[in-house]
Amino acid sequence: MRTLITERMSQPPIAKPAATADLRAAAVLIPLLDRPTGMSLLLLQRTQHLTHHAGQVSLPGGGIETADAGALGAALRETEEEIGIPRSSIEVVGELEPIATGTGFHITPFVGFIPIDATLTLDRYEVERAFEVPLDVVLRERNYERRTRRVQDRDVSYYVLDYGGNVIWGATAQILVNFGRHLGIDAES
Repeated sequence: MRTLITERMSQPPIAKPAATADLRAAAVLIPLLDRPTGMSLLLLQRTQHLTHHAGQVSLPGGGIETADAGALGAALRETEEEIGIPRSSIEVVGELEPIATGTGFHITPFVGFIPIDATLTLDRYEVERAFEVPLDVVLRERNYERRTRRVQDRDVSYYVLDYGGNVIWGATAQILVNFGRHLGIDAES
């Protein structure tokens, strides 16, 4: 699986829409662990007191700051701040197409491998807990439910994946579905 991911991520994103002035530029890391038992994805659950996305399952990441070396620099900085993985130990293998969210963000996702023996040091202000999900579960679009809800007089559709009570939805779910599509996972099943 590692070879497939590395090869497919060397291909550029399908589309790379530019951020607009009304959206805040952000970046996330899709942190992968290549365990002997199989590849997994590290996800975070945000703390309940946060202003944005409180309690939600997410990828490490956040807003791009002026001191960051672009979107990748922000994703690596946020990963180090949120879970304590040094940016120098992350093997970044590619970038996915950015997504725009209804909450005002333009998010650029990066894919990278983190050491399986890394010690996580959670930023307890932002991160309630970290957990792993088998990569073959999150990459298969058929494992997601498509839901629709009414937001400000319009219907909004989004993906939801419930893995053992960990509900992955919204931007995180969309990024993971896009990752699976980029890799061509469902097409190969």
